[in-house]
Amino acid sequence: MTLVSINKVGVGLNRRPLKDQKVTELMESIQANGLLNPVTLDQHFNLVAGLHRLTACKLLGFTEIECKIVDYQNQDQARLAEIDENLIRNELEALERSELWLERDQILERMGLRAKAGDNQYRRRGGEIVSRAIKTTLELAKEAGYTDRTFQQGKQIARDIAPEVKAKIKGTPIAKSPTALLKIARAGKPERQPKAIENRQNQTESQQAAEAQQKQTELQLLALYHTTAEREAKQAAKQIQRTEQRQPEPAALLLSSQIGDDWLLGRHSIYCGDPSSQAFIDRLPSDAALAIATPSSTWQHDYLIDQARVVAVLCPEGQVHQFCTRDRMPFQFEILLRGIYLAVFSRHTLAKPDQALEIEGIESVVAYLISLYTKPGNFVIHSAIGYGEVLIACEKMGRVCFTGDQDLQRVDQAIARWQKWTGKQAEKVALYD
Repeated sequence: MTLVSINKVGVGLNRRPLKDQKVTELMESIQANGLLNPVTLDQHFNLVAGLHRLTACKLLGFTEIECKIVDYQNQDQARLAEIDENLIRNELEALERSELWLERDQILERMGLRAKAGDNQYRRRGGEIVSRAIKTTLELAKEAGYTDRTFQQGKQIARDIAPEVKAKIKGTPIAKSPTALLKIARAGKPERQPKAIENRQNQTESQQAAEAQQKQTELQLLALYHTTAEREAKQAAKQIQRTEQRQPEPAALLLSSQIGDDWLLGRHSIYCGDPSSQAFIDRLPSDAALAIATPSSTWQHDYLIDQARVVAVLCPEGQVHQFCTRDRMPFQFEILLRGIYLAVFSRHTLAKPDQALEIEGIESVVAYLISLYTKPGNFVIHSAIGYGEVLIACEKMGRVCFTGDQDLQRVDQAIARWQKWTGKQAEKVALYD
């Protein structure tokens, strides 16, 4: 082991992003026990492995650091050692691990060491069988507990997801989910480009390739948005259920709702009356991000398209076509979600998810819509209060709900549910004469 001035250690640009928590833990460990595992440098004092340890030592004020110096013949050897160090530690997110698997295979191929079919862990070179001291990436993956299938899917993730999409994924929960990443990688598969017939066609084919790549990126971004919304919907629905199960009943509130009353539930507003009436419409914001409704034989809610950017109508199976042909809102698409048909309307062009969504139940569907079409602080309109599904989802997800119903028993039930969920009291106010 060698002591090197900490200021002489060079750090490349392709290093893994630092994790603050890990640096903090290392600082505590180094203060208590010293640097138990020296960093690894190449012969030019460039860091090969140990960025978190190096950072911790710098923050502790070290002027020198203990290191192991390895003489690498070229940059590929040094990078290979760095990748192996990271893979062996087995603390990577799925996206990062997949990228390292692919990069390692590419380096081995450049070095002439990548396993070929029939090599049986050896390579033939000029008729002579040559033993390979460097393990294949698949061998390393299996030693860490990953199957051949997981390894191949990981390389597909790293190879097929567009760089722009990867940049948006990194640092999010999606980066940890191989299933979600694979769904995104398979969205917008690149179209096979026609073979060149004449050299003069090259420019056209190049343009076609660029357009196909752009289309692939757009479809993958769409898949990312829908996958993120799907994930958030599942988590929100589970959290709502868990919270309601353990939340004690609040102090009793004498609910004496009457037609025309207004209730304030934190930032949310409930109107006791017909949600298709002008009185309800007058209470609505004009810039809601989303409106959620259910069809009825006396549907009178086409006005929602003027109040919200997106209107989502939840229909029982078999009613979507009838509803869409009867009413005048601009139809975009429909989705089947485990027995619930969802019709989406908007005056803006909206992209339909190109893959099946694995969500079920009203709570999850509502949370999915809110996650996909709104941001925290946005207004959400619900044209019938139901059991307060939209109200509770908005409370959980930081949106503002405007809802109403002329069924006063439903209003009381929804208010009671909100009180139980939040532990707060609703307030009846006289907002209008």
